[in-house]
Amino acid sequence: MKRWIANSLIATTGVVLLGAGLIGYAYRWMHTPLNTTQNTIIELRHGEAFAAFVAGLHVDGIVDKPRILTWTARLLGQARRAQAGEYLIDEGTTGAELLQLLVRGRVIGYTVQIIEGWTVMQAVDALVGNDVLRSELKGVTEASLLAALGLPDGRAEGLFFPDTYRFVRGDSDADVLRRAYTKMRDELQQAWHARADGLPYQSAYQALVVASLIEKETGREEDRIHISQVFATRLHLGMYLQTDPSVIYGLGERYDGNLTRKHLREDTPYNTYFHKGLPPTPIALPGVNSITAAMNPGSGVYLYFVAQGDGGSQFSVSLEDHLTAVRKYQLR
Repeated sequence: MKRWIANSLIATTGVVLLGAGLIGYAYRWMHTPLNTTQNTIIELRHGEAFAAFVAGLHVDGIVDKPRILTWTARLLGQARRAQAGEYLIDEGTTGAELLQLLVRGRVIGYTVQIIEGWTVMQAVDALVGNDVLRSELKGVTEASLLAALGLPDGRAEGLFFPDTYRFVRGDSDADVLRRAYTKMRDELQQAWHARADGLPYQSAYQALVVASLIEKETGREEDRIHISQVFATRLHLGMYLQTDPSVIYGLGERYDGNLTRKHLREDTPYNTYFHKGLPPTPIALPGVNSITAAMNPGSGVYLYFVAQGDGGSQFSVSLEDHLTAVRKYQLR
């Protein structure tokens, strides 16, 4: 009996010592630099098992003891907390430091721009053409875009906020556009609630249409509120808006850079020389300054404006003054 007890103690002690030795070995390995060079990029893909991720690092020669890294992460509960994305690790990074990066989600970030004044399909083309974003929208049209994004039915033009968007590898072009949609909805509602009294618009969407016209009419900040005032006044008086960018939008790919008298007489829904009131949809993606201007027009009494050729506009109260400005700036 005594011998059995002694043998059991020896065996138990051996197991404990072996376990302690393994733990000590794993601890030392976890705090030893990985086989990395400066600015090494690794990626944990969305849905990828942690063990598979570590196995890939082993194949790449970065991790020489994949089981230690995998089992340590599991024992510490970090394998499930690791966040997908790309990570930049430098020479000298240890296994323990790598786990901290993964758990904290310190992924490499990228940015993409949606430009003010673009049409929605120009934005889609830019996102689809981005070589980091996953493509989910290749081949969509403006008519099919909202359905492809899982958004309410309607026309997509103008509904996406132009801005710089940050994303990580694994995000898709659709992910960015959904964020742009949400941001436009929020910005528009905020501006609508702070709008001036007496606007000739029945909804925030109508104001968005006007904002898109302002966006395409000028890039000069100080002119936006005056163009907004011209449009609001004309709508109040029942006048034609007579805005060229809307006519051009209605021509689509037929527009070759030269707007003719024939174009101005063509009956399209966007011809504001032919139809009174607003065009049926926005004609571009307006930025926050154009949205603000649409909701808060200037206090003047202008009815006309004409581009001066330097980015600015000449505003007039009377038709006579306007025709003089047209002869000066447009009929040289």
